[in-house]
Parts: sequence; C-alpha cells; structure tokens
Amino acid sequence: MDKALIFDVQGFSVHDGPGARTLIFFAGCPLRCAWCSNPEGLELKQKVMFVAKRCKRSKYECTRCIEACPRGAVGPAGAGEGAPVVFDHDVCATCRTFECVASCYAEAIKLSGTWMDMGEVKDVILRDRKYWSDGGGVTFSGGEALMQHEFVRKLAQWCKGQKIHTAIETTAFADRSAFMGTMEHIDFAFIDVKHMDSDRHREKTGVSNEMILGNIAALAQSGWPGRLILRMPVIRDYNDTDENILALAAFMEELNLFEVNILPFHRLGDSKYTQLGKTYEYSEEKPTPEATLEHIQELFLERGIACYVAEEVLY
Repeated sequence: MDKALIFDVQGFSVHDGPGARTLIFFAGCPLRCAWCSNPEGLELKQKVMFVAKRCKRSKYECTRCIEACPRGAVGPAGAGEGAPVVFDHDVCATCRTFECVASCYAEAIKLSGTWMDMGEVKDVILRDRKYWSDGGGVTFSGGEALMQHEFVRKLAQWCKGQKIHTAIETTAFADRSAFMGTMEHIDFAFIDVKHMDSDRHREKTGVSNEMILGNIAALAQSGWPGRLILRMPVIRDYNDTDENILALAAFMEELNLFEVNILPFHRLGDSKYTQLGKTYEYSEEKPTPEATLEHIQELFLERGIACYVAEEVLY
C-alpha cells in the first residue's frame, strides 16, 4: 500500500510502551467489540463525524453544510428556525468528496482519518523524535494496525534502521505470515485477549479467538526477542469471571508468558458514537470497580504472573 489511513497521532504518549512515544492509530479492524472506544477507526475508510456543540446553525442560522451536500444527506433536525442539522449516515457512507466538511467554518464536521504516504508518516516520527528522550519510540495502534500490515511492516523496518524503538498494540487477528512478518520488526507488544472461550469471544467481538491464540503461541515459541504483554479489557459479566481469568493464566503458563495488563472499562469513546450517528451499547455501563480489578490481579499473582492494572505497567 502506498498510503495508510491514519485516524489519529498522539505525539507524547507515556502509556503505550517504554518512555515517551509517538502513537499512531491505523484505521480498520476485523473485530467489532461492543465496548470499543475508537469506533471511528473500525472501518478502513473515512467517516463523517458531526460535533453538534460546535455547530453555529442555532446562533447564526447557518446552512452552509446543507447547501454544500450534493446528495441531500444533511438537513435541519426540526421545523423551527435555527434547528441543529442532522446527517443521514447511510448516505454519508457512500460519499467520497465530503463537501460538507470543507463548508463548515466552525469545524463541527470532520473526517475520521487522513490518508498519509510513507514520507508523511516518517516526517511526523522524525519531528517527534527529539521529544522522546531516552527509551521512547513509536507505537502502532488502531483500529488494528495489522489491517494495513504491509505499510506497518515497511514503516517498522525503517524505524529499526533508524534505531527507533517499535511497539504495537494489536488484537493479533491476522494471517500468520502477515503477523509474524510485522512482528519481526517490533520490539515490544501488547496483544489483546478478550475472552478465552471462542464462542463467548465471538459473541461480543464478532470473531472467534483461534487465530488470536494461535498467533500468540506462534510468537511465544518462535524465539522472538521482544517483550510481550497480554492485555484484557475487563468487561462486567463477560470476561471478569474466575473461570476465564484462570483459563488465561493457564494459557500463559503453557507458553512461559508471565506478564498481563488488565484494563478497567471506561466510556471515553461514548461521544464518538453520537458523532458517527451510532448507538453505544455500553453508554450506561459504569467503570470497573476497584475490588474487581484487585481480585483479578490477585488471581494472576497467585500463579506467578505479573499483573499490571491500567497504566501501572513496569517498563
């Protein structure tokens, strides 16, 4: 691929690998986790997002986006003067020109990503490099970075040539050759395990877990010299049971893996669903109780597995 669709870049991330890092979010993901906090990155295409609180229609009776859209996908929400605009996102999904975005001077309408070529991404990395200090580097995230594995692999290979530390946050749901070919140039990895039971995994993510667990096993047994930490988002009444935790611990023990990072649930992506015209299944869900996290951590620790809670990863 000559270009990659990137929906965000964070220039000074301190929770996604060792040191201060440039965190690059690649669009596209084969999973559909019901709790996903980055819905704008699920598809490998740009999406229209509407931030209603920025809209100036109520104050200035602005109709620029309504007039700009040649497909009639934008219209007033009600009959009253100055009503906010609404989007027919089914129509927006077929758009490739996004006239409404350019028409909005208030930046209430935005696109979910930018197509960037290799040179542009390298320029961002080199720009940020002087701010990392010792031990920093680049982290590839998403979405799922392996959906654009050819680009990521080439970028990671270039980073290694520049003596830049590379990390990845991945579901490992990818063809084995694509996965291993990319990991060859990665120094540090967080790999998600949503659930150890394949049917339960499919229930909330849309895919089974065999490919994920198979790739983790292949990496662990390959002699790969990097550091691997498994990750599990803690979702109430789904994967927070002792049975599931102990199954994950047993899987790790078989592979001589002894580091796991559990992530408490949060609703930080809630507003993004509204901006995309979608409904968030977990909009009323509360953060994971501290007692639940402590119990899960204790189960891992009892089995000799280092368990980091949230950002408390030891680098």
